[in-house]
Amino acid sequence: MPEPVTLRFASTLDVSREEAWRWITSVRGIATELRPLMGMSVPPGVTSLADLAFVPEQRLFRSRIMLFGLLPVDFSDLTLLELKENEGFVEQSPMGSMRLWRHERRIGAVPGDTGRCTVTDLLSFEPRLARGLSTWAVKQLFTHRHAVLRRELGGA
Repeated sequence: MPEPVTLRFASTLDVSREEAWRWITSVRGIATELRPLMGMSVPPGVTSLADLAFVPEQRLFRSRIMLFGLLPVDFSDLTLLELKENEGFVEQSPMGSMRLWRHERRIGAVPGDTGRCTVTDLLSFEPRLARGLSTWAVKQLFTHRHAVLRRELGGA
């Protein structure tokens, strides 16, 4: 079996770690980053990860993944291994399209500047099919997500 694909994306943002945390854990923030390429369903009434009872390695809920926010193409049994306020999370969710999906999202400090932070996504995944196409699609999605992060929260 081939090694997992590993990708890294990072942005420096013009917001504090606390503001970045509120964004990356909010349904609004996640939906904004994914639009218009993808959409993910969430249970009614959930506006943030803070609304859910976090137990490491236990599924929070099943999300339908929709191409362009309309066409169901996959599912994710959203499962967090770690959730640290103002620092980040590690998600390792069973998915229909992936043998492995691990998404680590970290918020880092900018030395000497409490008004700015970095957001870094480290992905490791093993597609079930079409490795090249899947890798390209994930690269496009996370390049888009970071462009949206910088547009919405300011930064480079």
